[in-house]
Amino acid sequence: MDSLSYLNGANAEYVDSLYQSYQQDPESVEFGWQKFFEGFDFGRNSETSAVNVETPEQFLKEVSVLNLIDGYRSRGHLFTHTNPVRERRKHLPTLDLSNFGLSDADLETVFNSGVEIGIGAAKLKDIVAFLKQTYTSSIGAEYKFLRTPDVLNWIQQKMESARNTPSFSIDEKKRILKKLNEAVSFENFLGTKFLGQKRFSLEGAEALIPALDSVIEKGADLGIEEFVIGMAHRGRLNVLANIMQKTYKDIFAEFEGKSYNPDTPFGGDVKYHLGYSTDVTTVTGKSVHLSLCPNPSHLETVDGVVEGMSRSKIDFKYGGDNSRLAPILIHGDASVAGQGIVYEVIQMAGLEGYKTGGTIHLVINNQIGFTTNYKDARTSTYCTDIAKVTLSPVFHVNGDDPEALVYAINLAMEYRQKYKNDVFIDILCYRRFGHNESDEPKFTQPLLYKTIEKHPNPREIYIDQLTKEGKLEAGLAKEMEKDFRGILQERLNEAKEFVASKDEVKFGGAWADLRMATPKDFETSPVTAVKKSTLLEIGKRITTLPSDKKFFKKIEKLFAERTKMVNETNVFDWAMGEQLAYGTLLSEGKRIRLSGQDVERGTFSHRHAVLTLEDSEEEYVPLANISDQQAPFDIYNSHLSEYGVLGFEYGYAMANPNALTIWEAQFGDFFNGAQIVVDQYIASAETKWQRENGLVMLLPHGYEGQGPEHSSARIERFMELCADYNMQVVNCTTPANFFHVLRRQFKRDFRKPLVVFSPKSLLRHPSCVSKLEEFTDGGFKEVIDDINVNVDEVSRIVFCSGKIYYELLEKQQADQVKHVAVVRVEQLYPTPVDQMEAIKAKYKNANEIFWVQEEPENMGAWPYLFRKLYKTGLKGIDVISRKESSSTATGFAKQHAKQQTYILAKALEVSVKEEEVKDETKKASKKLAEAD
Repeated sequence: MDSLSYLNGANAEYVDSLYQSYQQDPESVEFGWQKFFEGFDFGRNSETSAVNVETPEQFLKEVSVLNLIDGYRSRGHLFTHTNPVRERRKHLPTLDLSNFGLSDADLETVFNSGVEIGIGAAKLKDIVAFLKQTYTSSIGAEYKFLRTPDVLNWIQQKMESARNTPSFSIDEKKRILKKLNEAVSFENFLGTKFLGQKRFSLEGAEALIPALDSVIEKGADLGIEEFVIGMAHRGRLNVLANIMQKTYKDIFAEFEGKSYNPDTPFGGDVKYHLGYSTDVTTVTGKSVHLSLCPNPSHLETVDGVVEGMSRSKIDFKYGGDNSRLAPILIHGDASVAGQGIVYEVIQMAGLEGYKTGGTIHLVINNQIGFTTNYKDARTSTYCTDIAKVTLSPVFHVNGDDPEALVYAINLAMEYRQKYKNDVFIDILCYRRFGHNESDEPKFTQPLLYKTIEKHPNPREIYIDQLTKEGKLEAGLAKEMEKDFRGILQERLNEAKEFVASKDEVKFGGAWADLRMATPKDFETSPVTAVKKSTLLEIGKRITTLPSDKKFFKKIEKLFAERTKMVNETNVFDWAMGEQLAYGTLLSEGKRIRLSGQDVERGTFSHRHAVLTLEDSEEEYVPLANISDQQAPFDIYNSHLSEYGVLGFEYGYAMANPNALTIWEAQFGDFFNGAQIVVDQYIASAETKWQRENGLVMLLPHGYEGQGPEHSSARIERFMELCADYNMQVVNCTTPANFFHVLRRQFKRDFRKPLVVFSPKSLLRHPSCVSKLEEFTDGGFKEVIDDINVNVDEVSRIVFCSGKIYYELLEKQQADQVKHVAVVRVEQLYPTPVDQMEAIKAKYKNANEIFWVQEEPENMGAWPYLFRKLYKTGLKGIDVISRKESSSTATGFAKQHAKQQTYILAKALEVSVKEEEVKDETKKASKKLAEAD
């Protein structure tokens, strides 16, 4: 290293060793040395000196200054002035000069290293001042963990060129003050006029309102036409009023209890759970659509729903262009750190089937949960550390500095539009009152709340700042507050005279041609048959593999069998019934989206909707190759998530009712990881928020000896949630009925969730097939009568659903049981009581009626049916099932076999044969071996 010969021997040897390491891997040496060697190489190649130093000591200090710069960039966020009501935790080592081999004696020395931050050669004191202003003021930036140099350098340049310091015009400052005034005054007004009522105040975090206002303006300038927003209850009323432009009168009417209409069947929800949508016009005249998704008290449940709604709108409304719509998720600090749904949703950010072009995450960091201190709420340093999973930059901002927050969110919006990645803004603030307005926070945080009591609100702080800057006319702030409170009082007076509307619910947008359902709609199913020629033509197209592609032999054999069904036998199994349902809908212009764990092949290797070629990673999708005019067929293997993905698919279906959106569980009981979505959205959203949804859930179900975990899809949980015609629950026994129930989703001018308990062993059962005419005639059958008995000979009727029918049928035929009619109830809800009563009336000599199920007596459909039927003509019905149990099923093959044969024998009034128990045991043992 002749060019470094001016160093003394020891130093030269040391630097030479560093240089050798740098040449092999630049990351193996400190940042300062990296920068020095970059300059050294550049200077040597250009035959100019990149280093202008006179002594080895000064040279080493140049490197130390570069390391100081990197220290601020990497760790400055740990030492910012971002906490308005608490002292920051101490982090070591600090950014003191001594920790970088520098001292106060160097402050007046000029260092070339100033070039690195864009200020040229500069005194150390000026370099330090620059770094403190940029990295340790009101904004702390975490970005150095990003792995793409272009992204990292862009963020760095953006921040350092402005020193992370806002520079707003007078008009922009006045707008920030206006929105801050609205936020503060609104909360104060509610607090005085509706004393003691819960509102989950935004007080302490009011700077959120000017931030949201600004990101809408900035987003519109960058091409955004729509924002989909999700948030929990804290601050929702303020957002509804001052961002979503829901009228103050309507909000006050809800407080006054005036929004209740006794003539409506809807139960409604508390005001701080409600959603809203509106169009706003920006300062520059651009129109932006805003949607605030309704959300229950399960704080982060809305996250997946928002992402699904966003993706659906991107796909349908914006032709796949995610630069025109952006999701915004507003979290709480305790929930973003503590709830697993956040991780499940964040992992979607870059996945092909779920990405939305980047989400802006805003965290209202109150530094407290309900009563739990932040130190007890997480192990991570920050509540936002989950952002590192997706390499998303994080900006920590002082909630008392609205200009810094507006600056940060505008930067976040630019970043999102440029790099299509998530970005987080952690708003360090506080909660002025307790968890709700009737809660006493001093019980658990006395010292903190003594500080908060004395702390001025963000508007007062900002007014003081503007006054000192000479940017605020005398009296303007007070006049602004007085005028706004006057408007609020006028709206409150109007709200007292408000009368709830009795108008029929009207839908808009993609839902404009749909309506709310009525009980009469469920008396019979519409015709969903398809012409024979159409069905066979589609069948040929989806079973014919291209001759120029090489597939696995087993795939070729499988598709040859499917081709035979179309061309020769005209008898179709379950997989073909499903494929024909999709194919016909796609040909009718209905887009289909199917997602879940391993849905492309199917958990039970029955679907094979996506085929991978034998000698490459190329994929072929038969359902996407029906015709040039067909609708898109989207199928995605999801990540290993139920809660997040089911919420996503619900949101996807919510945004567009004209696509068939399906989520399939790997095993039916896996949905229990997403129970909250079922409870809070699928089952109750129509009653709470008047929001219909056509989502389909496929839940594999059936007792085949696979043990407690893979037998039951928990029919009883869905049945206990059934009321008010809120959803459809079916347990089909034929491919044709499955075909029709899927098509039925589009043949009605309303939408309802559809829960399908789909089969496992029946996928290949020789009797579980349907003839061609069953697809080309009629529609879905809610009840299927027994065609194998003589009506006059029947003395017992057994109703059942799902897989057990085939076992009953087999036993009935084997033992020539003629006095028992086995009747299938294909639709469990809405329960076809009239049809079931008609069956009973038909069998005039039947004096016994039973419900037969595989599930224990306290599970399955029976608990619901017993309650539902005891007041009807079927009130004498009894049950034959497994004994009540705390576990869904046994894990012992022999015990399963005994239980199953007992059910069949008791239902058909025949004896149990030992060989049947042995045969069932063998089947169960095989299934147990295959489980998991």
